[in-house]
Amino acid sequence: MTLERLAGRFVGPVEWPVRAEVVAEFVAATGDDPERWEEFAPPGFAAAALFRVAPAFLGLPEVAPLCRSLLHIEQAFAWARPLAAGEALSVEGRVAGVRSREERHLVVFAVSASGPAGPWLEGTSTFMLSAEPAAAGPEEAEPPEDRRAPSDAARASALPSPGEALPPLRRSASRADLVRYGAATGDTNPIHFDHAAAREAGLGGVVAHGLLLASWLFQAAARHRPGPDPLRRARVRFRRPLRPGLAAVVTGRVAARRPEGADLELALEAVAGDVPLATAAVRVTP
Repeated sequence: MTLERLAGRFVGPVEWPVRAEVVAEFVAATGDDPERWEEFAPPGFAAAALFRVAPAFLGLPEVAPLCRSLLHIEQAFAWARPLAAGEALSVEGRVAGVRSREERHLVVFAVSASGPAGPWLEGTSTFMLSAEPAAAGPEEAEPPEDRRAPSDAARASALPSPGEALPPLRRSASRADLVRYGAATGDTNPIHFDHAAAREAGLGGVVAHGLLLASWLFQAAARHRPGPDPLRRARVRFRRPLRPGLAAVVTGRVAARRPEGADLELALEAVAGDVPLATAAVRVTP
């Protein structure tokens, strides 16, 4: 079965009031700065817009049976302006492309969100779908619900010169944090809170949301630009999952400075490992 015939299909638009309390829940679940993001949503809140429409696509009768193995491979976002807490948005999704080869299906899903102040967000998600379960790895015991490693405050920091390293940013999430993040964004895939579902997907146990990892990368970039509109665009490549309770660190460098903003290259790695969990190219505002 192929999905090419779904290319071009729209999902929505969905009307979405961005409640201030949900923004606050997102900030708390991701470990961001609550004082900075009291009146506006942080860039990583784009995940919540995506999950206003993506579940409707993934739940289609033609698609749902192919989600036994679902990998989020890559995510791109572009922000046009700040998003004020309390603003009402209209969110629309579109199947931008599908490529099928035997039992695997590569799907590009686009999202856009706009409100009374104009467009806020454009994004594309790349998913790999298969009806075949992933090969199961060794089973791992789940950590205590509230265990997390130390994290750093995402305090403002001057942007280094091109070629120089960014200060590292430590991050970690507990199993309880994953539940809070899922509630704030609508990303309720059971592999993030249910051990049996994670094992069925071929994982050792529950894992952190890919877009939670992306939010940490965005925090590391956003601390170098003040105000509610710190990022212009970002592309994140997800490379391996992170188990809850483990320590991770964002590192990076300034690749270039341009009139339209500075380009940063970032990597999120598990402290105990040497393979990146995710990598990103981010442009911060001038």
